[in-house]
Amino acid sequence: MYQLPSIADFKALSPENQKEAIDHLFEPCDSLNWFIQTFVIAHKNYESWPQFINKVRSELHILANRNGFYAVRNGYEANTLINDIISAHPRLGAPKTTQLSQHSAEEQKKLGGEEMQKRLAELNERYEKTFPRLRYVVFVNGRSRDEIIVNMEQRIKRNDIELEKREAFDAMCDIALDRAAKLEVKL
Repeated sequence: MYQLPSIADFKALSPENQKEAIDHLFEPCDSLNWFIQTFVIAHKNYESWPQFINKVRSELHILANRNGFYAVRNGYEANTLINDIISAHPRLGAPKTTQLSQHSAEEQKKLGGEEMQKRLAELNERYEKTFPRLRYVVFVNGRSRDEIIVNMEQRIKRNDIELEKREAFDAMCDIALDRAAKLEVKL
């Protein structure tokens, strides 16, 4: 199983090797990797994995709020970048034939059988009609299947795309914090 390097070792890695760590914390996504390399790693103002992930969270919130700085940069338009990052996350309850990262497969295996997959497929479809080019992202750990379904239905009904982007980014970072705790080398 993959182990994260120490944060000091991570800072010294090449961008390609840093991408491997980022892909284990978050879902593999070239847009997210570019974003993290540009707005977090370049500044090296973090001393632990939680600080790093929370710096990513902060920068993603700035992006979601579209403070102009991110509007167009290196060919990325803010909404396109946001959509690329969020849609890199797999659908909750994805069919067993879907290629998932090792971490997503482990996190989703407790979501239930065929009936639950059917219900989640229906909700994913409704969600993606409500929020085109986004995926429903939630930190599953510790939540029951019923809680997840209620949360998904509430977010669809609320129909607030700006809040949805921020909640998706928060969930992605909460997932990354959980993964970091599991993957970090204990010194």
